Amino acid sequence: MDIFERIASYRAENDRLAWSGTFKDYIELLRKDPSPAKTAHSRVYDMIKSHGVEDINGRKRYKFFEQEIFGLDRAVEKLVEEYFHSAARRLDVRKRILLLMGPVSGGKSTLVTLLKRGLEQYSRTDAGAVYAIAGCPMHEDPLHLIPLELRPEIERELGVRIEGNLCPSCQMRLKNEYHSDIEQVAVVRVLLSEEERVGIGTFSPSDPKSQDIADLTGSIDFSTITEFGSESDPRAYRFDGELNKANRGVMEFQEMLKCDEKFLWNLLSLTQEGNFKAGRFALISADEMIIAHTNETEYKSFISNKKNEALQSRMIVMPVPYNLRVSEEEKIYAKLIGQSDMKHVHIAPHALRAAAIFSILTRLKESKKQGMDLIKKLRMYDGEEVEGYKEADLKEMQTEYLDEGMSGIDPRYVINRISSALIKGDLQCMNALDVLRAIKDGLDQHPSITKEERERYLNFISIARKEYDILAKSEVQKAFVYSFEESAKTLFENYLDNIEAFCNWSKIRDPLTDEEMEPDERLMRSIEEQIGISENAKKAFREEILIRISAYSRKGKKFEYNNHDRLREAIEKKLFTDLKDIVKITTSSKTPDESQLKRINEVSRRLIDEHNYCPICANELLKYVGSLLNR
Repeated sequence: MDIFERIASYRAENDRLAWSGTFKDYIELLRKDPSPAKTAHSRVYDMIKSHGVEDINGRKRYKFFEQEIFGLDRAVEKLVEEYFHSAARRLDVRKRILLLMGPVSGGKSTLVTLLKRGLEQYSRTDAGAVYAIAGCPMHEDPLHLIPLELRPEIERELGVRIEGNLCPSCQMRLKNEYHSDIEQVAVVRVLLSEEERVGIGTFSPSDPKSQDIADLTGSIDFSTITEFGSESDPRAYRFDGELNKANRGVMEFQEMLKCDEKFLWNLLSLTQEGNFKAGRFALISADEMIIAHTNETEYKSFISNKKNEALQSRMIVMPVPYNLRVSEEEKIYAKLIGQSDMKHVHIAPHALRAAAIFSILTRLKESKKQGMDLIKKLRMYDGEEVEGYKEADLKEMQTEYLDEGMSGIDPRYVINRISSALIKGDLQCMNALDVLRAIKDGLDQHPSITKEERERYLNFISIARKEYDILAKSEVQKAFVYSFEESAKTLFENYLDNIEAFCNWSKIRDPLTDEEMEPDERLMRSIEEQIGISENAKKAFREEILIRISAYSRKGKKFEYNNHDRLREAIEKKLFTDLKDIVKITTSSKTPDESQLKRINEVSRRLIDEHNYCPICANELLKYVGSLLNR
């Protein structure tokens, strides 16, 4: 790529997007396409939809968020449908402040940043084009030029809605510059930009003693008062507050509830009536979406204060909990590590998964369902099938606690611990044990963890280690079988043939000799015994497998060995049992002979080529599994 060609191309694109004309030209443009007259809320919703929407098992997944937000599909769906969609349809929801409430490092700020960046890009498209009165400090909607008396008729003709009035600056310019000739008022296309303070604003609270309300609503320019003679002259006022500059788009109110009360009073009128008071002017119209965020402690303190009832009634509170899916948590860690300068350090397979298992365990609450422990719940939340439980059980668990995911270890802590281990050890490769050790070492330094929580967390680290041990043994044992999947499928098909014959009181036909034989009871029992199926329970288990096959067949799906949790475990354990001695002897031998050395090299190569290990972590994995098998 030629850098300067790309820069020139970008500049040319900006020139292409530039549009200027008169108000008359703008009206002609609206006759062809009324979409530029949409509200700020509609613009945000259309921007989200423009990236695509998937329907997965009756739930909507918005692709706009999937590159940066992980594991919050349910929260995002609720946010888009209950707030953005409703507000876009001009329902009363648009007259509310959107307050994202959740634990630290849960993704609230990332959500808002995504919306702001998305809106910037969307304004560069034809569908998201924004037009404003040229020179207006609030990049105002040109339709505000139309007198109130004429609006109903023009709304019907153009198929648009006109809300709001001219800002004081444009009122003066219309009289003085254009002599009230509305048709000749200059209109330009504007590109929303937080950097240039066009349509996107951010307000962050600071020391109440030093922060001025002018940060929100603009201020008098005292240097011009002698020139213009009055504080109520729009030319002597700077319309540069965040509420002014965020007009037509989004304003982010960071840590809103930490703010001094006087800053929040301005929002009462803005949310309900779409205007706010500034200086010695009439109410100023503003069309913007206000998105605030805060943590749960601040919110509880806020609602407990009776003085805040008026503002509280003007809020839509959307909980943003921690992610509760292991596979999505891994993506969060991978993204954060990928943004650092430590990308040269190899992260061994399952290292981030071990950390993710620990994190999710700290966020889950014990289910009241009989036989459901945290590990089973964790697996079901991550989309795995757990024997004895169905989709209905999953949905029931997800609604069992409204505050599940609002506490626990945050991703920032885990990444801090991983970063600390990466820097201190000067590592070339980090495995799961390194990660869990780093997390454990940091618990004593964590400022907000009680002694009881520390004991619980140490137990979760132990559980995560056991889960990793299972994965490590499985990985090595699979690597010892050249084609594990094929071997498992072959054994599975053989088992199915035999149980089908057993349940139907029939015989099976030998594919080579074509002779009929009795079902191989020895084979069936050797598999079933791996998961503790007793002699008395074998018939019920075999019949249940056939019923499951029939159910899959009715849905037009093929039943695989890994579709049944217990059968998958039985098949794998059977294969591993047959392999165990070979694996044990090969991996634990201090002085391997030639054949053992050859096998170790083959397994290492397979781990590197097919499973994303590097020579260092492949060697460490073989040693570790060897020690596990010898315990």
